[in-house]
Amino acid sequence: MAEDWTHGGFGIYIHWPFCASKCPYCDFNSHVAAEIDESRWVRAYTREIDRYAAALPARVVNSVFFGGGTPSLMAPETVNAVLERIHMRWPVANDLEVTLEANPGSVEAGRFRGYAQAGVNRLSMGIQALNDPDLRALGRLHSVDDALAAFDIARNNFDRVSFDLIYARQNQTLSDWRSELRRALAMTVDHLSLYQLTIEPGTAFGDRYDAGKLRGLPEDDLSAEMYEATQDICAAAGFEAYEVSNHAKSGSESRHNLIYWRYGDYAGIGPGAHGRITVHGQRYATETRLAPLAWLQAAEAGQGENLRRALSGTEQAEEYLMMGLRLLQGIDLKRYYSLSGDHLDTAKIAYLSEIGMVEHAGDSLHVTPGGRMVLNAVIKEFFAG
Repeated sequence: MAEDWTHGGFGIYIHWPFCASKCPYCDFNSHVAAEIDESRWVRAYTREIDRYAAALPARVVNSVFFGGGTPSLMAPETVNAVLERIHMRWPVANDLEVTLEANPGSVEAGRFRGYAQAGVNRLSMGIQALNDPDLRALGRLHSVDDALAAFDIARNNFDRVSFDLIYARQNQTLSDWRSELRRALAMTVDHLSLYQLTIEPGTAFGDRYDAGKLRGLPEDDLSAEMYEATQDICAAAGFEAYEVSNHAKSGSESRHNLIYWRYGDYAGIGPGAHGRITVHGQRYATETRLAPLAWLQAAEAGQGENLRRALSGTEQAEEYLMMGLRLLQGIDLKRYYSLSGDHLDTAKIAYLSEIGMVEHAGDSLHVTPGGRMVLNAVIKEFFAG
């Protein structure tokens, strides 16, 4: 019988931890550095690729994702070296998706050509807002003009370009967001990631919020209206909400992120990268050191992981539930049972169905549009007790 990870496929995540500056809302593992020896990073990345290839032989790689940080600060030669090593160590899918995250302020036409020549075929741009005052409030270094110029360069170099926007920003009105979203959809994109601004502990925004200095955030009712407007406007433009925060035209979904949401396997390489890998039938959670230098030294020594923990069947089923319910099609209850050894609580399914949060047909369980608005509460209900 095929191992469970094959339901989602196999991908590789490469974390580049450096940024030109730290955004005040960001809680990702990103750092500002004056000097970076990329030759050392190439050696560390390729050594980790070799180590994972030895543990996971004959896998077909479905996707590679360069995340960060700001991977568009990497030299194209670094990206090329990583992709060459992946091709050397594993067979790859005929439709291999290779995504690189980019910030508009780090865009150069020559650099983008280099990424495309290295094998990157999808770009994910962190535009975040389409007006200059809000970009400044979000701590972004680029302007709207920079973003539009970068987008044009990207479209000339890559067949697939996605970009991110943040809504429910300070002092943003519903009318503002509707206009901004329609402008984004008119830019001939095929994929949008649309995130509500969240205030995370430990960020600059989090500190300001705790001190009562982060003013102009929308009330919950307005945030909900913005979410509903997002669904309606995207749907009318042919952008299906295939995942809670991600909208795409048919066939343009992020294949790499679908590996996560479909609970496949992925090797996480780089500082702070997490992974899920199946070795001899046992799925493991992996973690790496957060500090760039600590990870770099460990990877050069042949051990980039600092944790590899076997996951129980119950833990795997819970992770599958949490990830799979984010998707429009939801989860397969037979698969949940095969992981857990227990059926998902039928009384809770019935209760959540009765109040309109989920729909259940045969072995399929998915969250309704209303349930998506309170997805965390729906998932918490399944885990309660």
